Amino acid sequence: MIRHLVLMSKASRIGRVKTRLAKDIGFVKAWNFHRLNLFSTALRLNQPGWVSHLCVSPDNACQAPRQWPKFWNRIPQGGGNLGDRMLKPWKTLSPGPVVIIGSDIPNIQPQDITDAFKALANNDFVFGPCPDGGFWLIGAKRRPTVTDPFQGVRWSTEHALKDTLENLPKGTKIAFIKELSDVDTGADL
Repeated sequence: MIRHLVLMSKASRIGRVKTRLAKDIGFVKAWNFHRLNLFSTALRLNQPGWVSHLCVSPDNACQAPRQWPKFWNRIPQGGGNLGDRMLKPWKTLSPGPVVIIGSDIPNIQPQDITDAFKALANNDFVFGPCPDGGFWLIGAKRRPTVTDPFQGVRWSTEHALKDTLENLPKGTKIAFIKELSDVDTGADL
């Protein structure tokens, strides 16, 4: 089975990316952080152990190849809230485990992705927690069915991980890999 790494990202447009960060450092600096971190993360994580997908928003941004890192498949995020958009690759990619990350985790390394896929060998889900109560990584085995853990999650709050875990069916095997920080505010940066 194919292992899928999905990197979620908005198109790099000033005033449209990292808006919470922009409140602290300004729109141009937030845009610059987004763009630099997206490209450096994509370069670092484009490894032979998995197929790399950029899950992009808005959907028509898939047609702008110069805007995105090379060597990554581009797929549209679709509509809805963050949970709806993260669920889409789980439902549409070919069989095999799927690990999803954001484009705002500066310290992520290929070994972190390897650890997540290893954890899915014996677990149904894997999470990379953030110190703020959210998560920087979520992965699912997707066998025998695709579970939707995102209903009613309070996104961008200290409850995001807890809410997601509470949505998983009883008996679900869950693993955690190391904690990393994402960059949402000037203090995070």
